[in-house]
Amino acid sequence: MRYAIYFTPSIYDPLSVAAASWLGRNVYSGEAPEAPSIAGFSRQELAFHTAVPRRYGFHGTIKAPFRLHDETSEPALLKSLMHFASTMSPFEIPKMEIARLGEFFGLAPSSPCEQMSHLAASVVQAFDQFRAPLSDIEIERRDPDRLTAPQFSNLHRWGYPYVMEEFRFHMMLTGPVNSNLNARFETALRDFFDPVIAEPLKISSIALFIEPEPGAPLRVHSQHPLGKLSAHRPVPNAKASANALASASRIAESKAAVAARLLQASC
Repeated sequence: MRYAIYFTPSIYDPLSVAAASWLGRNVYSGEAPEAPSIAGFSRQELAFHTAVPRRYGFHGTIKAPFRLHDETSEPALLKSLMHFASTMSPFEIPKMEIARLGEFFGLAPSSPCEQMSHLAASVVQAFDQFRAPLSDIEIERRDPDRLTAPQFSNLHRWGYPYVMEEFRFHMMLTGPVNSNLNARFETALRDFFDPVIAEPLKISSIALFIEPEPGAPLRVHSQHPLGKLSAHRPVPNAKASANALASASRIAESKAAVAARLLQASC
């Protein structure tokens, strides 16, 4: 089993719903929603080009998948993640946009977000103690000969090349796309996602994902709100509180009257 710490919107967020439809899998339930109708694409073609991100689920990588160190446990990881999340403040990425990311398409901030970079670096550092060392096979899987010197150093130090100064927040929406399909995919993605990325992206939680076995689809294990839990609860309105108190008082008085009548009847 492997674990990962990702960002993904809440299950009912319109972006989550749209991404689940586009990718063909809900990262919370594992279910396959009804495939969308995308002009110029057959369902088979769309399924082929979304196979890679479909397995990982809709997410932005913060700490890449890792095996758990022998000297720790899942409960310890969960406890640490809950505590860590409570110490971080929620924030927003002002604008997300459809972007070409190497051979892939995905969502990325329209301008760098220092708060996201700080969150990612903090997570990588705080949870490296839970990561088992990479095996030789895992290192080779990263194709180290193609990495830059900083990326190679990150791979050996942190278990993943694209952290710290090499980190660029993004959320994958396709696998590799041939350049001759760029215009088609960019148009389709903008038409499909622009309505749900018009507002700033709220980063109000981080999620623990699990991969039950090698090659299995990743899914959300648990969501962890950023900041104190009290900050996520609605502040009661003073008038509403007074009404609730009065209502409770009336209920108490009514119950007392009923009890008195029953007592009299029994005498």
